[in-house]
Amino acid sequence: MKSRPRKLCLAMLGLFAVPLSLIPSFAVHAETLLGEQVVTAKGYAGDALETPQAIEVLRPAASGAKVLGDLMRGGPGLAVQSDGAWGQNPVLRGLKRESVVVMVDGLRVNSAQPQGAIASFMDLGLLDRVEVVKGPGSVLHGSGAMGGVVNMLTPDAAFSADERMGGRAGLRFGSVDKGVTGALLVQRSNADHALVLGAAGRDIGDYRSPDGREDRTGYDSNTLLAKYRHRLGDDISLRLNLQRHEDKDVWYPGSARTGAGIPPPLGVATIHSPEQRRELYELGVDARLGEGQLSAEVYRQEVFRQIRARAERLGRDYVRNDVTFTTDGLRAKYMFPVGGSHLLTVGAESWRMKGDPERYMDNNPPFFNNNQRNDPFADGEIEATGVFVQDEFELGRSRIVAGARYDRVKGDARQKGWGPAAQTSGLDSTDNNLSWSLGAIHPLSETLNVYANLGRAYRAADMRERFEDSARGDGYYHVGNPQLDPEVSTSVELGLKSAASGGIEYQLAAFYTRIDDYIAGRVTGATHAGSGLPLKRTENLDKVTIYGVEGSARAPVGAFVADAGFTWLRGKNHQDGEPLYQMPAPELRLGIGQPADRGFYWHAQLRAVAEQDRIATRFSNGTEDATSGFVTADAELGWRFGPVGFFNGATAAVGLHNLADKRYHEHLTDGISGQELAAPGRGLTLSLSGSF
Repeated sequence: MKSRPRKLCLAMLGLFAVPLSLIPSFAVHAETLLGEQVVTAKGYAGDALETPQAIEVLRPAASGAKVLGDLMRGGPGLAVQSDGAWGQNPVLRGLKRESVVVMVDGLRVNSAQPQGAIASFMDLGLLDRVEVVKGPGSVLHGSGAMGGVVNMLTPDAAFSADERMGGRAGLRFGSVDKGVTGALLVQRSNADHALVLGAAGRDIGDYRSPDGREDRTGYDSNTLLAKYRHRLGDDISLRLNLQRHEDKDVWYPGSARTGAGIPPPLGVATIHSPEQRRELYELGVDARLGEGQLSAEVYRQEVFRQIRARAERLGRDYVRNDVTFTTDGLRAKYMFPVGGSHLLTVGAESWRMKGDPERYMDNNPPFFNNNQRNDPFADGEIEATGVFVQDEFELGRSRIVAGARYDRVKGDARQKGWGPAAQTSGLDSTDNNLSWSLGAIHPLSETLNVYANLGRAYRAADMRERFEDSARGDGYYHVGNPQLDPEVSTSVELGLKSAASGGIEYQLAAFYTRIDDYIAGRVTGATHAGSGLPLKRTENLDKVTIYGVEGSARAPVGAFVADAGFTWLRGKNHQDGEPLYQMPAPELRLGIGQPADRGFYWHAQLRAVAEQDRIATRFSNGTEDATSGFVTADAELGWRFGPVGFFNGATAAVGLHNLADKRYHEHLTDGISGQELAAPGRGLTLSLSGSF
């Protein structure tokens, strides 16, 4: 099972056998980005400094993250909810995966599984950058974009006046998990054709924490990428985007449970995925029409997952679930100037996701071998269609961005639950939602802007929240509700953005969000008659509020550069009169380093996370406990070379992680209280990367 990533890495190394005479001097650097240009916030390239919304642009360090959650941890307003080394979900301003839209190359990744992380279905080694837009984003991105949007962007297939070829490669070894990762990206282009090919692999072992080796934290992954663009004429081009990501032997240690309705002969039950994959097929067109630009695409994205529950005393799986979530979609937008001072964007989007899980359980004690069919729901479907308009214009010295969107979301299923209690009627529902946003940014000086943003976003219930009636790995019997109202959020944000040349650079934001009809699973205190499991019922809460302050800064200090970031937020469940369930703790990050374009560089940082004692006791029925604070120290040092062999530039780096071997876990780590999976201990990473 460990051979496939190794074979992939060998194939990648085989690509280096290209004769040197075929590799021109053109270089595509791993660090080459759009600078301060971001595309996710407005739907087109714009300066982050002039965008009235908090934005983070994340770039994987040479010796750093393995999955997206690693990259996001510690950023202003960013956190991670995890159930294992692979299953790390982005959390934006306290809002978790259901309220955050995760995209790859601007296309949303849809799924409806309780374990794991859809954000891990892409290898960081093939990314150009990750754009994180915090705050309401439903005008451009539809349902779910209440906390914001996380957009993982691979390099564009871009035309060039001359024949060009280049690429980048990287290899990384980690001591804490004995993991090996590698990635290779090749780009070739001319005036009429552009091609991007990429391959990446990860062979990750069980990591070591201060408690010792943590079982079942390793996994294997491989990713393939192919993008092609063809010019049909001066004003029109076609593009193709193909992606395939596969994981093997992924476990979710945070799901491990015993008791709570799990028959004693089974012992500890743990959820895992022997195999899972994401496949994307996208065909698009870009054309200049009149004074404007048209972009349109059709796509299919499939997320296949094998979900198993293993019983330790049986030594085998007693629950087996296979499901594919297929999303077919199309979207189009037209951007054009109006009156010389307005940039107008109009667009439409429609997608349909289908899922039909097939689950079998062994539930006949004492043998547990009856292989009984027990689907959580059958033929689930969610269809969303929306139209939107956005206008960007200047009013005096202020820049205004205003937009509105109308969406119709329909959900239905053939059956909810299984057996005699299954429901086959009353499952269809339709929501009509209006989203809007109004942002303004004004220069206070040549290097300092102040901005304000007011917006409304929404989230329609996902497939499992609507239709699932079944036991889950968290030890509860979940009861869905097909008639859930959509969540609706109203948010206000005020902030400062400074980009002083040669001086201090900083961002500061204060925000307040009210969410009506908040969707959550409430622990009822009752017990399901058939399984004996405690009931968790999906319902709408009257109102929750989240508010906070976040910021980051960077400034030269003599020959060094210091940096800092912080997050402070609060959440309240007004219906129960207590803190909102599972809110990230306040934290502070302090760093200092010596960057270099060539030669020796280094960076060191401290991350201090406060105790989280604001917990939801009523809503969670006492299952959320306080988490101790902690401080960790990390460092990276390396050397940036000039030309080496056929590389135009190369970097060798050493990463030092959790230097004090601190035992801790984040507050949003899943698991039985007191038995949460400890974070990785002290470790060292070695990496080599280069561009050619």
